[in-house]
Amino acid sequence: MLVCIPNVLDAAQLVSVRERLDRANAWVDGRVTAGYQGAPVKFNQQIDELSEVAVSCQRIVVPALERNPLFISAVLPNVIYPLMFNRYSEGMTFGAHVDGSVRISPHDGRKIRTDVSATLFLTNPEDYDGGELQVEDTYGRHSVKLAAGDMVVYPATSVHNVTPITRGVRTSCFFWVQSLIRDDQQRALLYEMDGAIQRLNQTNADQTARRSLIGCYHNLVRQWSET
Repeated sequence: MLVCIPNVLDAAQLVSVRERLDRANAWVDGRVTAGYQGAPVKFNQQIDELSEVAVSCQRIVVPALERNPLFISAVLPNVIYPLMFNRYSEGMTFGAHVDGSVRISPHDGRKIRTDVSATLFLTNPEDYDGGELQVEDTYGRHSVKLAAGDMVVYPATSVHNVTPITRGVRTSCFFWVQSLIRDDQQRALLYEMDGAIQRLNQTNADQTARRSLIGCYHNLVRQWSET
């Protein structure tokens, strides 16, 4: 399930994050965190995970994620891997790959299963050419290039790539989530059900039916959840 989430960051938050990243001297070769599959096809830069600028940007973005109802509904987050930040300048790209199944937190050594991948765009699309995130699933290849402040989430099991930058610079935040619901199809069903509940609430539909549907939703979460 691929879901685009608009306006995760507002204008002020975007400026604050971008200013920190633009003046940072903690950029390193993106391959430092790539696995054996990703390293040969990864050509970008990223902020040192343990740097002060990474932590300061995380403190801006994480609360915004926690307040975003669409993110919560689509992902059902259990554990969020510490947010990372990358950039692609002209000629940089990331070839087709699948994200590693488990990441180890650089802060406490905790192992985090990567159920969902996320990219939060920090650069407006008119400021660069190329740099589309392409995600493959059973329905084909989806090309994603969103406005600054918007985010896309998709199964970490997906083959995906970032096309080469031919003009400008693309800066993004990226991370993984261990969901309460491991299975993507189950998450998709719960996401659709939650959306239906919200629409029924807005129309003041039959209260008894809504209560029954809400009960089914939570009982499914209770049955499928791993926590």
